[in-house]
Amino acid sequence: MKTPRSFVAALARTRLDSVFNPYAEACPEHDRADAPALRRRNLEAWLEAALVARVDTIWIARDLGYRGGRRTGLPLTDEVHLKDAGTLLGGIEFHRATRGPVVAERTAAIVWRMLTAIAEPAVLWNVFPLHPHGAGDPLSNRCHTRTEREATAPLLRGLIAIFRPRRIVAIGRDAQLALEGLDIPVTGVRHPSYGGQADFIAGIAALYGVDPERPSASPQLPLDHAASAGLALA
Repeated sequence: MKTPRSFVAALARTRLDSVFNPYAEACPEHDRADAPALRRRNLEAWLEAALVARVDTIWIARDLGYRGGRRTGLPLTDEVHLKDAGTLLGGIEFHRATRGPVVAERTAAIVWRMLTAIAEPAVLWNVFPLHPHGAGDPLSNRCHTRTEREATAPLLRGLIAIFRPRRIVAIGRDAQLALEGLDIPVTGVRHPSYGGQADFIAGIAALYGVDPERPSASPQLPLDHAASAGLALA
């Protein structure tokens, strides 16, 4: 797992019970037939662009959500913010992998509000990089188990090895506990769900020294970052 392509390939090979792997599986109700390939392409393009841009911070939450990364392939990113994600990394065109109306996720909306405010990209990830769901209820969210986390731990280590981040931001107490023991500084902020929105916004604003009430209108890396990576421009 030395490159984004080999990393995404390893991620797509992961199989666990009561876990949806959006990089290998398609939802018969909501996905396009080529959804797994589109999500792999989205994630690989995101990681390649972040690598070229020398992004040195990773924001890590707990699991993929069924309204966000399960659909887009981009952690902490819903379909509403796919264009924002592309703009932040220099004009990449990400593709929807689903049919029907665009779906929003509250956590993604708050995360992208703050990424817009700081006008600085971060690699977005989850301790458990797939979507764990209740048995027989694929469109539900649940916390991953310790066994599931351990099964995917090599992927987290692989991502850290690729980016060699200067700093990791743990989003939520669960993520912070799971990241203990890393030899990289980990700063914890409250997760924006379950009443934590104001604390999350304040935590990120303090960490980056920005005014959370006045987000930047159009955060963007120089276009040559995307061009030099050979990525499609919107």
